[in-house]
Amino acid sequence: MRALLILSLLLLGACRGTPVMPDLPVQAQSGAIEDLRTGQVLSPAELVIRLSRAPRVIVGEQHDHPEHHALQLWLLQALATQRAQGSLLLEMLTPDQQPRVDSLRQHRATQGLPADLPGALAWSPGWDWALYGPVVRYALLQPYPVLAANLDNFEVRSIYRQAPALSGEHSNAASVRDELLRQVRDSHCGLLPESQMPAMLAVQQQRDRRMAERLLAAPTPALLFAGAFHARKDVGLPVHLLDLDSSSGAVVLMLAQKGKQVPPQSADYVWYSAQLPDKDYCAQMRQ
Repeated sequence: MRALLILSLLLLGACRGTPVMPDLPVQAQSGAIEDLRTGQVLSPAELVIRLSRAPRVIVGEQHDHPEHHALQLWLLQALATQRAQGSLLLEMLTPDQQPRVDSLRQHRATQGLPADLPGALAWSPGWDWALYGPVVRYALLQPYPVLAANLDNFEVRSIYRQAPALSGEHSNAASVRDELLRQVRDSHCGLLPESQMPAMLAVQQQRDRRMAERLLAAPTPALLFAGAFHARKDVGLPVHLLDLDSSSGAVVLMLAQKGKQVPPQSADYVWYSAQLPDKDYCAQMRQ
């Protein structure tokens, strides 16, 4: 009898000590997760446990993929079952929005969040609020800070006019610059004059440098949501982390559509999601 009682108490203690993760979004339950360093296929719970051990996690998204935003919200909630979150950083927020974010967080306990939350945040219409709203609303109600990770428009215009010097051997490597230039050309469908390419490259790299700086300065464990190209280990903000602090301990999780291979040099983990219908962005730009 006493042995059964002891066993029951041990089982009860084990249950209390094992956090229960939130339910995975239905639309994300069929996506495979891979450790790109070993090729091992992981369960969502195994991925969360591994990410929870990293002081800094970078999540690369496709901006218009609904499943990626559902997964980001799930990751925030799931990681919180493993350890207290230190901060959340968003590419979608700029420094001039930070006072608005801080004010909302300061008054949320007494006044709640406003009905027009995107208006209160001066949210940019370039970021679809229907996709980003659930993550932002959830994060603003949590005890950790929500931090801007991007440049504001004034800074972008200044960089475009005259690019500042960029220090660091990793971020200045020819392979990094060449790949970024290719991406800028492709994303603008070859419509940009070559004379504008150096300025566009400078803006891209200064965005990455800002994200790296903000991630290093943020309370840990820190989580950063950014576009997939910014998140790439081989050309994005992680190369700036190497130049600024090679011991940052940052880990990259890439969210990608099924059928699109993510090479091991680009990320530590990949979570494949549903394949969306192709959109002819170039046709739209030429109109």
